[in-house]
Amino acid sequence: MNKLKKLFVRWESFLVLIIFLEFVVFGTLNSKFLNITRLFNSLNQFLPICIISLAVTFVMITGGMDIQAGSIVGLTSIVVGVLWNDAGLNIFAACAVALIAGGLCGALSGFFVAFTGVQPMVVTLGGSFLYSGLALAVTNMSATEAYQGISNFPEAFRAISKTKVFGVVPMQFVIFLVLVVITYILLHKTNYGRKVFLCGVNQNAAEFSGINSRLIIMSTYVLSGVAASIAGILLTAYLGTAKADLGAEYTLPIITAVVLGGTSNSGGSGGVIGSALAALAIGLLRIGLNLNGLATQYLDIPVGVLLVLVVSFRFAGTNPKLRKFFMKKKKPETVSKVEKVD
Repeated sequence: MNKLKKLFVRWESFLVLIIFLEFVVFGTLNSKFLNITRLFNSLNQFLPICIISLAVTFVMITGGMDIQAGSIVGLTSIVVGVLWNDAGLNIFAACAVALIAGGLCGALSGFFVAFTGVQPMVVTLGGSFLYSGLALAVTNMSATEAYQGISNFPEAFRAISKTKVFGVVPMQFVIFLVLVVITYILLHKTNYGRKVFLCGVNQNAAEFSGINSRLIIMSTYVLSGVAASIAGILLTAYLGTAKADLGAEYTLPIITAVVLGGTSNSGGSGGVIGSALAALAIGLLRIGLNLNGLATQYLDIPVGVLLVLVVSFRFAGTNPKLRKFFMKKKKPETVSKVEKVD
């Protein structure tokens, strides 16, 4: 009974309820929302955000922040395109180089966060501009015009996006589910994951217990960079075009997904299952609103409102003064005097 009660009060259960309500509401308003094939095709465009949010969860659990992942997506995409189209490299070898490049981008930012003490927001903001600029520089190395992008990729590469398991489920979604399992095990079932949590709770305590907290913090940014590269490769395969500006608008949805998933923005708590569910909930929200007439350029508005509400709600729940105000103890009832018996 206690286990069942804990299940219902878990944050992840609340996210599952949100997803269920989205299916009910949007399915009632527009029956096209319940078309599984159409839904998966629409969700394909949002899966890169889902994938990146898994790794950014690690970063935020340590108390960090990563707003550069979107720029690494664009850099990865154009690196794959230029290496294949202009350098003549095998497409999958180009993907491997792009993955390494994404990891190095994460390592560079992670180094400055972990070893110099600069605020993660400042470092990753600078990284966002740096990697976007590098993506444009790589674009100029190509004979193809920047605004056109690089296309006509081999069918073996495009098969990543065209293959459907059981004829319905896209391969990108299967890859996402595999990454959910891998990151869940890494964060919740390994010694590395315990070190990540301890660094977020108290970095000094982690150091005293023999953990190289700086290296752990840096490694989370490497994971984020690699995840952004995976997302960039999948997005390039799906669109069939490599461009430097892919992923430019991903920052807000990624951070919203991680925070909505239950990860504390001050570090020390969180989980990849929550981030995965929250990312799917946001993706379904955008799809549902778009199907019901909301223009694409306005879809960030409800996501932004959702982020503010969730952060405010979680702050109110953890702020001792607010909790004391809303949870005042009842005054003890006055005890009536007992008459003395002669």
